Amino acid sequence: MTFCATCLLGLEGLVANELRHHDIENVRAENGRVLFDGDMSACARANICSRYAERVLILVDEFYATTFEQLFNGVNKVDWSSFIDANEAFPIKGSSINSKLNSIPACQKIIKKAIVENLKKSYKTDWFEESGAVHKIQFLIIKDKVSIMIDTSGDGLHKRGYRENANAAPIRETLAAAMVDLARVRRNHVVCDPLCGSGTLVIESALKALNIMPGINRNFIAESWNNSDPEIWEIERERAKSLENRDCSFKAYGYDIDAEALTVAMDNAEKAGVADRITFELRNVEDFNSDEEYLTVITNPPYGERLLDINEAERLYKIMGKKFLKREHYTYTIISPDDDFEKCFGRPADKRRKLYNGMLKCNVYMYFK
Repeated sequence: MTFCATCLLGLEGLVANELRHHDIENVRAENGRVLFDGDMSACARANICSRYAERVLILVDEFYATTFEQLFNGVNKVDWSSFIDANEAFPIKGSSINSKLNSIPACQKIIKKAIVENLKKSYKTDWFEESGAVHKIQFLIIKDKVSIMIDTSGDGLHKRGYRENANAAPIRETLAAAMVDLARVRRNHVVCDPLCGSGTLVIESALKALNIMPGINRNFIAESWNNSDPEIWEIERERAKSLENRDCSFKAYGYDIDAEALTVAMDNAEKAGVADRITFELRNVEDFNSDEEYLTVITNPPYGERLLDINEAERLYKIMGKKFLKREHYTYTIISPDDDFEKCFGRPADKRRKLYNGMLKCNVYMYFK
């Protein structure tokens, strides 16, 4: 089968590289998604091991359609009984961009009807209770090209299972993992987030350093399907566990001025299995300092849309610029949507990378010289 790993814009290369690293075949990156080939073992591996993808879907078929008849026929030609059993549910959702078929409700109805008519012939019945396991059908129509997919993940892959509680507007785990990669966190690093909130950046740093696979402690919707083989998922989880390596010197510090946020962060680190590697302290960024010989600072400072006061955010950037000094073996990786960040921080970044936090365009500013 062909699978589709969706991702935040700007992370396609990271997703493609990690899939190749896990021996997944025929990986090719496109805007907002990465395609790959394989069987359900590859699907399970991608779900369990991807730090940067948002979800993994089966790409059932792609075709062009400018009329509802073409849409119906394109969907109807698929052998849906190879995916969906007679009692299983198949809700439809999707989107359309720059296409003649731009009514989402109408497209949903046509696709649903096409699948029902197809399954009627396969199962020799006129009624489907849809009381069993769920196959979430997704469609995407871009410039009249229709992609029909089945979600295998369920909850988005950014939901690792450790962050049931979070502070206001936390950074998405997949984006945090991307920042960790850009900061080149390794097994012997000391990482610090002086504005840690619920701890996502230091936790993702620890997961990367210890090579703990992000989906190891959660379940996926494809496991509930009638045709799912539990042994496949068990084998892939065992493989993922075998990759974990705690024999390293990694440690991290998380600071914040909100005691309640730090309590949440400590609980999250415990659930993620990395609490022994992270020290959380009540500390103001104005008091930032470190005796470490080597330090990797990664942070997501509160900005306008979170603080509701851009002036306060820019005051914070100025404080960071004064405290995050140029120092040998010290690097700083900071994400912000503010185009004036470098001006406020007081010096231009050595490197910057454009990423999207949902639909919000951000820049990751990297200082390492």
